[in-house]
Amino acid sequence: MAGPNDEIAFLLARTADLMEILDENGFRVRAYRNAGRVIGDQVQPIAEIAAGDGLESLPGIGKDLAGLLLEWIETGDLSAYDEYFAQIPPNLPDLLDLPGIGPKKVRKFWQELDVVDLPGLKEAAEQQKIRALNGMGAKSEENILKAIQADLSSDRRYLRSTAARWITALTDWLNEYPHLNRLTPAGSWRRGRDTVGDLDFLATVTASGTAEALITHFCEFAEFKTVLGQGNTKGSAVLDNGLQVDLRVVPADSWGAALQYFTGSQAHNIAIRARAKTMGLRVNEYSVQQDDTAIAGATEKDVYAALDLPWIPPELREDRGEIQQALDGQLPTLITSDDIRGNLHAHSDASDGKHPIAEIATAARDIGYEFWAVTDHSKRLTVANGLDEDRLRRQVDEIDRLQDQIDGITILKGIEVDILEDGSLDLDDDVLALLDVVVVSVHSKFSLPRDKQTERIIRAMDNPYTTFVGHPTGRRMPKRPEMDLDMERILAHAAQRGCYLELNAGPHRLDLHDRYCRQAADMGVMVTINTDAHSIHDFENIDYGVSQARRAGLTANDVINTRTTGELRDLLAATRLK
Repeated sequence: MAGPNDEIAFLLARTADLMEILDENGFRVRAYRNAGRVIGDQVQPIAEIAAGDGLESLPGIGKDLAGLLLEWIETGDLSAYDEYFAQIPPNLPDLLDLPGIGPKKVRKFWQELDVVDLPGLKEAAEQQKIRALNGMGAKSEENILKAIQADLSSDRRYLRSTAARWITALTDWLNEYPHLNRLTPAGSWRRGRDTVGDLDFLATVTASGTAEALITHFCEFAEFKTVLGQGNTKGSAVLDNGLQVDLRVVPADSWGAALQYFTGSQAHNIAIRARAKTMGLRVNEYSVQQDDTAIAGATEKDVYAALDLPWIPPELREDRGEIQQALDGQLPTLITSDDIRGNLHAHSDASDGKHPIAEIATAARDIGYEFWAVTDHSKRLTVANGLDEDRLRRQVDEIDRLQDQIDGITILKGIEVDILEDGSLDLDDDVLALLDVVVVSVHSKFSLPRDKQTERIIRAMDNPYTTFVGHPTGRRMPKRPEMDLDMERILAHAAQRGCYLELNAGPHRLDLHDRYCRQAADMGVMVTINTDAHSIHDFENIDYGVSQARRAGLTANDVINTRTTGELRDLLAATRLK
């Protein structure tokens, strides 16, 4: 069975890297890299796309690339990757996983220093050979050594979107066991973390089944590469991509205690056990006990009630004050996906999206949205076919015509305009004045010094037409970290300026981080949760953004696109400087 879209997206991007290391034609390199991004942005499985609209319906996917993708769907192999991989030392691509190391540097290390793996790069850095290379220096050498050390000591984590696909597949598989009673993922997934280190499932079986039989069924899942353990109540296995999955089968009367315990976090559980001790109780994965007698455990609500606490949402269980909030009756009513009334950041086929405006508007209406903002890229992003002033004016006229034809949804006029290096915007103010929504975003120069990068974004916020900052820290997991920013200054300026920040729900972004979302709410800065959709299927990604917001303790009142269309228009208009 072909794996999730992330795997082929990675293979395409990695093939582009190998081609660049081998100094292949730049046009072909860009084609593969763009194809990887397009595939990675798709929510619909690529095999379904191939069987439906066809792979050539995707932007930038021509006949040759479509043929390679079909090959991968059918065989799980990408011959182009194999072809280029065979031409380089087998461990050379490991260097690409270090932050700040791209194909051009890898080629330089290989061709000029005969470095073919991480140990070789480490040795070259320690012997101060790297600083002698053209374009490198002592600081580059120091950063490479730090990156290698961090890589050696880090635990691998997986995107929430990658985990989601396997949760679906495993849930479907486990439901084939006829005597399954309850099943749920726990751990960091249930707490809404943006990445997971492994997957934990809890289950109960009916009186007609046995835990041992369910564990046996679990271990027979076809996509497991290795079964680590198979016992009477627990199974552990590893998927082909290295993700470990554990299944525990618990008694029905311990379901709540086990779910609370295995959801975590460890810090939250330590605090819970400490509270129990002050009450003369003990809490473990089986029950809440008083004098060795179980007094609760069948439901999570019962477990918390035994400690004189209301049920605490899993996303808040990080020992960040949630227990005191519960004691004070101050737990927030967390935002849900049902609270979202529309999307304020999405792309049509006028730039790098897949669908025309009319089709996206109809799809947005059909999923229950009241409004949708067209926010295609601006002209500087040529790789995304960004709009210049004339094309944007024509799009404004097109939206006016479509609004008269499409009932049941408000189509807002917008743009995602690039923030240039000096903080100015990529389009003239006179065309921005025609719009309802102006998203200002960084798409280049991610490594500017902290003060300069911070000033860049602050200046962009000061444009009189700025509505909100898109994907503010610029991270793109797992390869690109957050920009070096003074987020406290940015949030304080947003509060003073009266504009908003985005929580981008794209699976590779989830930007803002939950800690910044919490800080924004504390400083009175509202956020907008958007999918940055490039396809109508991307609207489904909203759940990832909402999970992130819930971890920050956000309520519907903290998010602007939970408002009615009329209320939203007022909030949008309020950002315009007179």
